[in-house]
Amino acid sequence: MSTIAEPAVSPLGSDPGCDTAGSSVLAAAAPLAVAAPVQKRARAPSRERTIGTRVAGQPAFVLHSYPYKETSLIVDMLTRDYGRVALIAKGAKRPHSQLRGVLQTFQPLSASWTGKNELRTLTDAEWVGGMLPLERTALLCGFYLNELLVKLLARDDAHPALFNHYVATLNQLAHHEPAPIVLRKFERALLKETGVAADLTHCTGTRQKVQAGQVYVVDPERGPRPEQAGDLWPRVHGKTLLDMEREDYQDTATQAQSKQLMRSLLAHHLGGAPLNTRQILIDLSQL
Repeated sequence: MSTIAEPAVSPLGSDPGCDTAGSSVLAAAAPLAVAAPVQKRARAPSRERTIGTRVAGQPAFVLHSYPYKETSLIVDMLTRDYGRVALIAKGAKRPHSQLRGVLQTFQPLSASWTGKNELRTLTDAEWVGGMLPLERTALLCGFYLNELLVKLLARDDAHPALFNHYVATLNQLAHHEPAPIVLRKFERALLKETGVAADLTHCTGTRQKVQAGQVYVVDPERGPRPEQAGDLWPRVHGKTLLDMEREDYQDTATQAQSKQLMRSLLAHHLGGAPLNTRQILIDLSQL
């Protein structure tokens, strides 16, 4: 786990826990209708856009941090009621700073801040406790979650349901629940919360119900449709799509196909930007 002395310029990246290699490496180191695109959820008005606003005791997690000047940090936090916020932690790199040992990733915090700009000032952070630390593959999975949140969540856009899902996911990983299943559920929840997840139970355009025995592709902007020659998107069985919609990942085929599908959808919504943890895992696997 990263410490504040060496802030988490974290690997932030892909779905590492789904790969067996990752575990070993880390142990060592649907009538025709006009097809409408997926509608993005309208951003909720931010509470934090009021000049001079002070926030106290907000449940939060550190997603990422990096040095600012000689003794301070800029900390990207996921908060329950204010979404992702950027805060300056003044003096946090000093040896005797009270923040030095508190601003750690994957640990629940109670954070307070003030400021009138997008970049505010962290005034206090207290460790809440009650969660197990992440280790080995679970730790890399945690960095993956954080990178997805940093890259896909707009700042100052509250997602309390997603915050709660994040907490639950960290707990599941810490208690060694199967990472492939845990991560697929979180990825799907993230796309739903950001308003870009299509209904996987009906075909785009026709709105016909997805059939378990047929093969489909999922248009990232519209949703599933029957496969066609020349499709470049991953092919998935209808059963996989139906399983994903009801969060049933017990079938090994569903696990494998949903992994490839979510990787493709995330790549699209990230605009092709690479996920660092994925590349780190690939590089370590080749040592």
